[in-house]
Amino acid sequence: MAKDTRDRLTAAALRLFRDVGYQATTMRRIADEAGLSLGNAYYYFSGKDELVHELYVSVQREHRDVALPRLVERAPLADNLRAALHAGLDVMTPYHGFGTTFVQQALPASSSASPFSAESGNARAMAVDLMEHVVATSKVRLPSGLRDRLPDLLWLLYLGVTLHWVVDPSPEQQRTRSLVDRLAPVVSKAVALSRLPVARGLVDDVVALTQPSSGALR
Repeated sequence: MAKDTRDRLTAAALRLFRDVGYQATTMRRIADEAGLSLGNAYYYFSGKDELVHELYVSVQREHRDVALPRLVERAPLADNLRAALHAGLDVMTPYHGFGTTFVQQALPASSSASPFSAESGNARAMAVDLMEHVVATSKVRLPSGLRDRLPDLLWLLYLGVTLHWVVDPSPEQQRTRSLVDRLAPVVSKAVALSRLPVARGLVDDVVALTQPSSGALR
């Protein structure tokens, strides 16, 4: 029962964020949309800011569901990475008008909506796992150290693409779409070059940046 009520509130909030925007969405409006009392809404969520985190989780779950069928076994890394990034943009498109507010909520290190927060651990794991599928299904040869950390690096790349998308004023965010199309082959080439002996030191440095002890991830 409690889960059903929480899910109803979350679904109502996401619809309102998408349809009327963050500023126009109030806890009372969320409660009304869900067919619940305001007190019930506040029992499950301290405010609409907390529901921003639920949006992050929902987007990550839908991104995974949309992207996985688009990955092609033994396809070039550039193709599968492009497919995964475009899938993310497809999922986020209805929320573009809310994107700036979401970033403002997610940027503070103390925010539960931050991609790096403890509260976002499950959503972050889903996102990194998707990038693991991108690497696993692609036809690519990697140095052993980079193989283990590449999904994390691709997730960071996805975050960068998301930030570009948030501030992209072009129609239907075509600049971000074009960026993805140009970026995926560059990443694929960089990964291929990582196998060369001359790049070994650089690869080790990049891998070290993504180790849990560095504080950069997880």
